[in-house]
Amino acid sequence: MSLNTTLSRRAFMKVSAAAGAAATLGAGALSASATLEEAHAAPASEGDVKVVRSCCRACGKNECGVYVTVQNGRAVKVEGDADTSFHSMGNCCSKSQASIQAAYHPDRLYHPMKRTNPKGEADPGWVRISWDEALSTAAQKMNELKEQYGGECMVALEGTSRHWTQFGSSAWMQLLDTPNTITAWQICKGPRHFASAMTSSWCYSWMATTDRPRVYVQWGGASEISNYDESARTTVDLAYTADSHIAVDPRLTNLSTPGEQRLPLIPGTDGALALSWINVIIEENLYDDLYVKRWTNAPFLVCDDVEPTGWEEFTAGSYGRTYQLKTRLLKESDIKEGGNVRRFMVWDELAGKGDGHPLHQNDASGHLTWFDSETGLWENEPEGQWDQFYENPQPNLPERTVPGRVAVPSPFNPDIDPAIYGEFEVALKNGKASKVTPVWEHYRARAAGYAPEKAEGITGVPAEVIRKAAITYATRVDPSTGYGNGGIQYMLANEHTCNALDNCRLLDTICGITGNYDTPAGMRGETISPLGCDAMIMSYSEQVPEYSTKEDQKQLGTEKLHLFNWWENWADAHACWKAAVTGNPYPIRGGVVQASDHMNMGNSVMAYEGLKQMDFFLCIDLWKTPTAGMADILMPAQHWLEVDCPRITQGSQGAIGATVQCIEPPADTLYDPVIMLEMYKAMGVPWLADPEHPYWENMDEYFDYVCDGGDAKELVGGMGMTWAQYKDEFQKNGWWDNRALEPEWWGTYRRYETGHLAKGQEVKGFNTPTKKHEIWSTVIETFFPGDDQEIATWIPAPETPQANPSITEEWPFLMTTGRRIPVYFHSEHRQLPWCRELWPVPRCEINPEDAEKLGIEQGDWVWIESPRGKIRQTADLYHGIRPGVINCEHQWWYPELPQADHGFTLSGINCLVEGENQDRFTGSTNARAYCVKVYKATPENSPFGNPVPCGDDGTEIIHDAADPRLKEWMPNYDIRKEA
Repeated sequence: MSLNTTLSRRAFMKVSAAAGAAATLGAGALSASATLEEAHAAPASEGDVKVVRSCCRACGKNECGVYVTVQNGRAVKVEGDADTSFHSMGNCCSKSQASIQAAYHPDRLYHPMKRTNPKGEADPGWVRISWDEALSTAAQKMNELKEQYGGECMVALEGTSRHWTQFGSSAWMQLLDTPNTITAWQICKGPRHFASAMTSSWCYSWMATTDRPRVYVQWGGASEISNYDESARTTVDLAYTADSHIAVDPRLTNLSTPGEQRLPLIPGTDGALALSWINVIIEENLYDDLYVKRWTNAPFLVCDDVEPTGWEEFTAGSYGRTYQLKTRLLKESDIKEGGNVRRFMVWDELAGKGDGHPLHQNDASGHLTWFDSETGLWENEPEGQWDQFYENPQPNLPERTVPGRVAVPSPFNPDIDPAIYGEFEVALKNGKASKVTPVWEHYRARAAGYAPEKAEGITGVPAEVIRKAAITYATRVDPSTGYGNGGIQYMLANEHTCNALDNCRLLDTICGITGNYDTPAGMRGETISPLGCDAMIMSYSEQVPEYSTKEDQKQLGTEKLHLFNWWENWADAHACWKAAVTGNPYPIRGGVVQASDHMNMGNSVMAYEGLKQMDFFLCIDLWKTPTAGMADILMPAQHWLEVDCPRITQGSQGAIGATVQCIEPPADTLYDPVIMLEMYKAMGVPWLADPEHPYWENMDEYFDYVCDGGDAKELVGGMGMTWAQYKDEFQKNGWWDNRALEPEWWGTYRRYETGHLAKGQEVKGFNTPTKKHEIWSTVIETFFPGDDQEIATWIPAPETPQANPSITEEWPFLMTTGRRIPVYFHSEHRQLPWCRELWPVPRCEINPEDAEKLGIEQGDWVWIESPRGKIRQTADLYHGIRPGVINCEHQWWYPELPQADHGFTLSGINCLVEGENQDRFTGSTNARAYCVKVYKATPENSPFGNPVPCGDDGTEIIHDAADPRLKEWMPNYDIRKEA
């Protein structure tokens, strides 16, 4: 039965006795007093109530299935879809329920606006303008900047939450002809995608949570209350259905299970802990021997006596550029004149064949053989697809999921036994005898430096706790399944401490060598679906060349971050802000922001100063954010309750659904893709190549087009529907499990056996230069020759005791940040009454022992200071954090302050960041794990004689749930109707 069913008013009131709470400040969760089934069965006499199935976008990471109840055209309730959303299990958090307050918020941006006062004044002097003026002004200014300085003088900022706004990494780069995009991706999941693309396959850093791991590892996050990778309800289910639950976190998190093993590491030492796990796994022989030998480059031989050579490879950025791979891994071309440079040599420990083959170099212990990275075959291995499978035996699968099938591990054919230990002598083509060792020996040696007893001194985790956790994870609960206990749900803490890429490489390889790569509950990557559109709808014109300035190597950050020449997917945020402020290496003079902000990485104060220097800046958003305070033109976007969009789970959940329009949008707002198309038009750039139909007139046509890669007749593949048909089917039957829709591409596990890891790259093995899961990175070796970084390691962040033991003399507290707050998504929702009354102010967790020494009590405002400045948050005394460590909150600003910057410098923790401290490969900011000082805020040391943060005019922020200003933010239904 369709959920677009109309209900009588009486039936609606039975569904939600709390519907009136949508207009009550103190309302928390909206609860139903009758089941949806009862409501659907009620007579539809008045026709003024409907229930719409949709996908919530109140945060930027999950795809929670929801029902939205609409009465008289107004959304009055959001609740979880427990009927069909097998991936979110009916979860509906406070952010989701407060979406009603966002959609009808009186301070929402309802019309295009332009600045009338100079930048730097507290009041931008916004005045309402028409869409024609907003578009033409923006187009004129941007075209002028392109003409005068070149497109590289502009930057596009993109964020996360409105997932249909991801144009910064595609359309805006093309339209502005700039290589410079500041994307939250650089610090949020990007480093792991960077790492997996280098190590195994693009985006294979997501664990298949819907498969329910036997050992559930949460590493650096608490998804039970967050919006990251999984919804709260699912996380709790994961933890309680697992045989073991391991939590790696500096602080005691909210989810505690009977069998939990807790590893309270010192912030920033994740890489050292991961290497310690690897040491235990190797020394206890807990690795998957066949996988390591057949599917990783562990048996490839390192030869220091050869000149690094290779072949031309494509970069990761999909711009059609190439680079020259160079590696000293032993190849046929190193031992034979005219030998194949793509054939990697290994030592076969089976007895020498005595067949006289010149490459075998027989001795009593075995002989050389090879693997061909071009064909993906071992010497004499026959071609052909592997076709042996068994049904997924994983227990605890949620209802409505399709089990799928698992490929039987393929054996070596012909039978060989590649050596991963030892040292061997080979004859090079110049006649020189050379000692070679397998990559595994180098990996083992690197991990040995972090044996649990050594790692204890770095991480603060007792050696016996490290060892027990590693053994628990790597020892198979049920060996009969043929695979491991599950992947690792590693989260953003691993990407924020100057060791981002290597942390992710280490965790990726731990999962691989323990038999958890593309297995049930293992690391599966983002969902592959029959929809031709990306989950983020990143659209760009077919008519013009892509990013011509890319060829000029003008992307900011490449000079310092050499691997950007391989990655290419973002410019370095710090380098962009630095260029905007200093003009070096060239000035940034303009740009655009869409669903992002300047506060998410690097030093926020420097970024704001960079915005101030720009000649023109465009902001597309729902709110007048601090970043909008430096804009010249504001364009109002639409809320998720007001738009249509297909939705593919960005993680490994395998669910396909849609965000479905529930209510009419405000009259003078536009959908983000429409704004993008209108900007193409205003700037004189055709979006489509077809001159008869350069732009789509309605979103149904748009989605028919972008979801089928150009065929505006039907959605691609097994769906076989128009967009209208798709929505109708979704309303009737709910979410699809893609294992049923795509049995080869998603319903099969161990796709490296079948050549189905990634569409467009149909090769057996992995999408790396060697076609192997690369423990030894040939990309790192190419771009950083001689630096001994081919195997991932751990390097402490600069402003930590591990890097500088004396730093605590002046800056005694090690600070971490970024924990998820149940009612907020990064910088969002501070103006929603239900959310703000639950969490009015930022909290700094501090151990009670430390607080007592400092004279700090619960709820006191405290100063947190670094060499860059100081900010205020309230003290939250918490025994769950170790002495000497504090945990601060990020992305705080105050919508209630009537000034352009909305007070982001008062409590924004990234105002304390040193932008130069970055991961050496990805540029990810050292946003966590640096030393600060903490002291009580008093009238004597606070502006306006007030410990409570105040605006420029002395106005206090909202710091109490009873503040009457919260009532001023209650929904306004009439303002939406204005023309």
